[in-house]
Formats: sequence, C-alpha cells, structure tokens
Amino acid sequence: MKTDRAPISFAVNGTPVSVSVAPMRRLSSVLRDELGLTGTKVGCDAGDCGACTVLLDNQPVCACLMPAAAAEGASIRTVEGLGEQALSALQASFLAHGAAQCGICTPGMLMAATALLEHVAQPSEEQVRDALGGVLCRCTGYRKIIDAVVEAWRSVSPSRHCDLHLPSAGHAVGTSPVRLDGVPKITGSEKFGGDSFPTDALAVLVVRSPYHRAAFRFSDLDAFKATPGIVAIFTAADIGGVNRFGVIPSFADQPALAETEVRFRGEAVALVACEPWAARDLDMATFPIEWRELSSTLDPAQAQTSDAALLHADRPGNVLVRGFVERGEPDAALAAATCTVTGQIETSYVEHAYIEPEAGYAFAEDGMLTIVACTQAPHLDREETAGILGLSTDKVRIVPTATGGGFGSKIDVSLQPLIGLVALKTGRPAALAYTRSESMASTTKRHPATMTATIGADARGMVLGMVFDGEFNTGAYASFGPTVANRVPVHACGPYVTPNYRASARAIHTNGPISGAFRGFGVPQATIMQETLFDELADMLGIDRLQLRRNNALRNGCETVTGQRLEAGVGIGECLDKLEPHWRRALDEAEAFNAASESIKRGVGIASCWYGCGNTSLPNPSTIRLGIAAEGNVVLHQGAVDIGQGSNTVIAQIAADALGLPLSNFTLRGADTAITPDAGKTSASRQTYVSGRAAEKAARALRDKLLRHANASPAAKLHLENGMLTVWEGETRRHIDLSRLERDAGGLVFAAEESYDPPTLPLDAKGQGKPYAVYGYGAQIAELEIDLRLGTVSLRKFTAAHDVGKAINPLLAVGQIEGGIAQGIGMALMEEYIPGRTENLHDYLIPTIGDVPSIETILVEVPDPEGPFGAKGLGEHVLIPTAPAILNAIRHATGVSVRKVPATPTRIMEALRGVRSS
Repeated sequence: MKTDRAPISFAVNGTPVSVSVAPMRRLSSVLRDELGLTGTKVGCDAGDCGACTVLLDNQPVCACLMPAAAAEGASIRTVEGLGEQALSALQASFLAHGAAQCGICTPGMLMAATALLEHVAQPSEEQVRDALGGVLCRCTGYRKIIDAVVEAWRSVSPSRHCDLHLPSAGHAVGTSPVRLDGVPKITGSEKFGGDSFPTDALAVLVVRSPYHRAAFRFSDLDAFKATPGIVAIFTAADIGGVNRFGVIPSFADQPALAETEVRFRGEAVALVACEPWAARDLDMATFPIEWRELSSTLDPAQAQTSDAALLHADRPGNVLVRGFVERGEPDAALAAATCTVTGQIETSYVEHAYIEPEAGYAFAEDGMLTIVACTQAPHLDREETAGILGLSTDKVRIVPTATGGGFGSKIDVSLQPLIGLVALKTGRPAALAYTRSESMASTTKRHPATMTATIGADARGMVLGMVFDGEFNTGAYASFGPTVANRVPVHACGPYVTPNYRASARAIHTNGPISGAFRGFGVPQATIMQETLFDELADMLGIDRLQLRRNNALRNGCETVTGQRLEAGVGIGECLDKLEPHWRRALDEAEAFNAASESIKRGVGIASCWYGCGNTSLPNPSTIRLGIAAEGNVVLHQGAVDIGQGSNTVIAQIAADALGLPLSNFTLRGADTAITPDAGKTSASRQTYVSGRAAEKAARALRDKLLRHANASPAAKLHLENGMLTVWEGETRRHIDLSRLERDAGGLVFAAEESYDPPTLPLDAKGQGKPYAVYGYGAQIAELEIDLRLGTVSLRKFTAAHDVGKAINPLLAVGQIEGGIAQGIGMALMEEYIPGRTENLHDYLIPTIGDVPSIETILVEVPDPEGPFGAKGLGEHVLIPTAPAILNAIRHATGVSVRKVPATPTRIMEALRGVRSS
C-alpha cells in the first residue's frame, strides 16, 4: 500500500537525516511536514509553478514531483541552506534589487538561480531566462529577478542581522531602502498561510459542487463518518450564525456552506474533518451526497467557452446592480461631431493565479477563536467570520500570515469560517490548504465584460462626446459586482476631457464563477474599449495617436465626467509628454523594419489610464497607531496588510520622516486584529495613500507629544538610543529616560493613534459628485512583432510613465509597475479561465519569465495635496493601460482589430482572414 512506511535516508543542507514515510510521498511534503523546512513552497503539486524547486545532487528539481524514495542517498539543498551566518551573494542581490515582493516564489527562484550561478558565475539575461523558466511569479514581472541574478556576482553578502543601510532621520521618503520584511522572504523563514499548521491540527477537506447549478441532499453521513481517521462532518446546519457573507454588507448573499442548492461549480457544501494521515488517502468521490442538476444561466454543456453571449443579461432578475454617469448632452454632441467611432469588445474570465493557494488554521482557546491565515482584510474577516459563526467580534481574532499574492481575491472569507467552524465544534485546531484546482474553481475572477462605446470629436480632434454601455458578469454571488458597476462609469472616458458623456454598467448574475475584486475593479476592461477607440479616432482624423491623447488630456482646473473639479495633482499630461521621444523612436524603428519584412510586422501601441484611489463615494478610513516603547524603539502598529506591494516599508518610511526618527528605530507590529487598529482592506490602491496619510498624521501627533513633554519647539531634533530619548534644540539637549515612564497596556510610554478618511462626496442620480479625493495617472507604449502566418505575438519592449505623486520608495514603485505590466500581458494575450478546463497552472497560462520583455519605467511626480508627502496610489493603475496598448500595437502592425480578449493567435488569425476575405 502507498501508506506503508519505509526508512529513507539522505542529507539536507549538509546534515544527514532519516525519515520513515511512504516511499511515494512527495518530497515537498516530507521536507515541509516531517523536517519543518517550509521554505520549500507548494503552489500546485503538479510541477507547473516551480515554487517547490530544490537542488537534488546540485540539480534543480520540483520537489512536488519527486517521490521521497528518489531522495535515498542523495544530497538535497533548500533555501534554508543558502546562507548560514550571512546571506549568500544571490540572496543579497535579491534584497538589493527588490526581487522579492510577496515572496512565495522567491525560494524556488533562488534555488534555480543558485544552480545556474554554480555553473555560470556571470550569466547573460538569456541564460537566466532559460534557467528560471520553470518558476512562475505573479507579482514582480520578473525584471527585478533577472537583474538580481545577472548582478549577483557584484553583491556583498551582509549579515542577516546587521543594519541594512537604512536612511537617516528625515531622509526615508524618496529613497529605496531594502524592504523591511525582505530578509525572511529570501531566507525561507517567512511564514505563509500553510507554513505553520499545529502538529495536532485536524485536516479539513471541502466537498464542492461539480455542477454550475444543482439541488443536493446528503445520504448516510454517519456511515462515511465511520471511516478510520474521520473525526466529524459539518454542513450548513451546523453554522451558528447568519450563513451569508459578502464584502459589501448590503449585498452579502453568499453562504459559507450551501444549504440545499448550489449556484456555481466549486461551491462548498460540506466539510470533513479528519486526521492528517487519513486526509492524504481519503476518496472524497465516495462522500454520500446526491445531486440533481438544474438549468442555469451558464449552461454546463456550453461551459467550455467564456463567450459573453452566455451571460443572458436580459433574463428577469439577472441584473444585480446598475451604475450610471451622465453629463451634458452626449447624443447631440455625437450628432454634431465631425468624426465618430463605434466599437464592441468582449473580455474573458481572468484568474488571479497567485502562487500561494489559500491556506490557514484556526483554534479556540479561552473563549477566543483565533484564525491564522493569508488575507487582505483582517478586520473584515473578523466581522464576517463572527457573523457566520454566531460570535461577537471581540471573540474572533484574525492573525494574517504572509500572503503570497492576492490582487483582490484574498479579501473574500472563503476559508476562514470553514476552519473556524471545525475548530469551534471539535475543540481541536483545524487546518486547510486549498489545492490549486480547488483554489481556481472556487475563488473569484476578473469580471468578463461585453462593452460597446461611441466617441465623437471635432475636426481638430477634440472629443465632444462619448457613450458607453457595459455588462459585467458577476457570477453566482455579488462579491464586488456593485463596486465594478459603480466604478466603471466614472472611469470609462479615460483621463480625458469629455464634456458630454453617458456611461452605464450592469453587474449581472449567472451560474458562472464568482467575479470579484481584481486589480482595477472593471477599469482595465473599460479602458480596453475606450483606448482602442481612441486609436481608431486618431487614424480617421489623421492625427498622431499620442498627440490626440495629449490634446484631450485632463489638466489642473478641468472637470471630470462626474463634475469634479481637479484643482491640482493631474499628471496625465506629464506622463504623455515623457513618452514623446520614446514614441517617435519606436514608430521610426517599426516603419524601417516593416519596409524590409513581409511575414513579420512590427507594431507600436499606446494607451493611457487614470484611477481613483479608494472606494467610490463611500467611507474608506484607515487607522494607524504609533508609539515609543520603554526599551527605546518606535513601534508601528501597521494593520495595512502587505501582500507584496511594500506597504510594510512604505508606510514606515512615511511615518519615519513625519516623526523625525530613522527607520532603524522602527519595529513593525501587525497586521493582527488583537493589536493593530483597522487599516482597511488592501485593495483599490488605497494603502500608500489612505493608510500612509493616517501614518503621517499619527507620526506628527506623536512628535507633538514628544516635543511638548520636552518643552521643545517644532524645530527640535529627536534621537533614540539605549532606552533614552534625546530632544536636541540648538545647543540644548534634553534626555528622557524612557524606562522611568509609565507604560500603557501595549508597553508604550508615548503613543498616538490617528485616522484618515478620504474626503469624497456621494454621486447623485446622474453620477455627479466627488467619487475620489485622489487619482493616479499613467501611460504605456507597447512594442511588438507579429507573425502574419501564425498570429503569434512577440513583445519587444514596454515604456511606462506613471504619475505616483511622490515616489515614497522608487525601487518598490518600479517593481509594482513591472508586475502590473506582466499581468496586463497575460490579460491581453493568453489568460482565459474556462470553468472545468483551466483549473491548473498548466492549462491556464500566465506570463513566464520568457514572456515579459524589457520594461523602461519613468516615474512622474506630480504631487497631490491630499496624499502623504504628495503620494498617490499605484498598484491598480499599472495594469490598466497594458492590454489596450498591446491591442493597439497589434492593430498598428496588422491593420486589424481583435474584438475578443485575450488576443490569442487563433483570434488574430480569424481577424486577419476576415480582412483578407472582405
């Protein structure tokens, strides 16, 4: 039997070990579960993601594909063995280049790169691409990883514990210190959702629907429960509270466990709690449940395609919510226009595809339910989990682990109530890690959309009016459907003056996957529609495509389509101006290339974006606590979850300069609902701006307290050392022995807590108002080549100019841009989630290290008076222009427009054949 154990001996990081395990057990499982080497990550258990890469006799292998027996007598190296007293040169290079963002793929990347560097000390970029091609990353866009490996030979390895060259007091903002949470990511000591399960934890298995819509009933649960190792079975009947959750309370409609009917494939209906040894071999296909398939608005027989025609938006009751913005007289403006263009675009389901599947554990102790899991929204998790389980919020504690990518989907509490229920009912810790297919089948996607629009302009190319209409498939439950429907009409005009405008968007229900938050909340889809039409408009008018955008760009003093007057901080014009020389160069090179090439043509595309930071016309507060501990360090209670974007570092930089003390004095606490105030969800590009502003306010309030205590003026300088606070003003020094002061419950002798909520106004019936206090802006140029015989696209270069207001940490900002472009490449060219078919990282394609070309980033700084030190959000914006820039480049190269995204070779060839046959 495969469960029979056998002794297996090998060496790990130079130390001989012997384990008694089933010979066919995965080596990754043995390393993690038996030896505690959780630096080896598990992202797919199929050899697709490469996160589990280790060196076996100095050769990189996927540990998830290796049976333990294959390690007999071998020498294995994991990320924990790369550096002992000091970081390896490669690890130091990763740290210096910002090559680790969320960090879940980092160990695999490091191991694959180590194998390369041991054979080639100074590899070329092409050699790095070849060596790391089997390891996927969803955050970085790979460019920083390539740079780190190519430049590793230059690195000097610092101690793991030394001062990593942090900036001095008053000089943190605008510099690029290493990530404050960076060292654990590159040493393998960072703990993600599945890395610290208690040894006595029950394994939780989830029974999920194989149908898009079906009724069900359970049969003999007691007989199944009698299976050796099974401890308990739970259904919706065991839920003690309100069996509904949703990120928007008024639209909370999704059950934690379905009650009598399922509405999408992958919906959870029951839990099986069992011993871990039993979970490995339990045949869940024998679970006693009877299904009766029902008709659905996404017919299972048609579910092999994501064709938007299956949305059935006109069926009564399918519309969840409508969003609407109208200004001026758009119909009259279009009728009077010299030139009008009309088009339609369809987009597909896009999977978040973070490398870390959802994972966590729960335990109940002394009346408190504690859940330790990957998440983007700990305080929201606490509220929703408490409501579902019938507990008061003060009886639930959420402790976020490191989160291996999120992009919006890890806001939903898909996992937390399930493990919480088992822990409460059994009295034992309960652990659950989704499989890759389980994660992809059951979690949220980017909304598929069908959009039409018309834009009209006068003879000079000035936009007179625009109308837009979009249907967004929100799937079986609401999730962020209302957010998308309300955000899209505000943004669908792009960052351009549009005096006459009407935009409507509908979030509609189907029995497809739930669509939720995903980097842009519908704006990337709408921007594809608008920016591709802008290119067609420019061509019809005979105006340069970049110049048309410059002519119509919003400027300070302009009014938006919601009637909001933008007094300051509008940077789209500067972004387009910065791209001008790159645009001319790219067009000239493309023209020369195309004159000499028949079968391969080169194209250049451009697209712009704007994006409101935070919620649309809704409260969006963040609270930050800051204090001085008696031991002499600054304690930052930082509840803004860092999912790779760098908030742990950026918010600390803001606080440091506002307080007037160096980053080296800071200790981070959080995020943890027991010790950190609510900093809101990590979504909508709000943390740098909203939480950063709260941190700035808290730091300035704390500074005022310190100066008042010392009777010093605002010009005084602060110094912390050896438990002593020194306040230095001119020649006068006041020394405060912190150990002699009274401490609060958190061990702080001075503390300040401040909140910030962006000043927005509600939208009226016509969508007029102030939906956002701060907007970010950007524009990108895509250069590519396309083989007219095959329809294949080869990307050559991106040039990206993004207005960040103030680059708090330029290196991290560039990393965000590169990562966003990589996701935009996937959306444009390859990513299409098809229920039941692309539920793994083999069939569902995301960009690899070989798919992302050179990226040149231009950081534009047009400060916004609302942002901390003038900063704006960035994370969402950077994805938005990428796909339309690629589509515009395809059209420039071929003369055809692709109207269904992604623009796969098949769709490109269909468009080319359509032109040739017409």
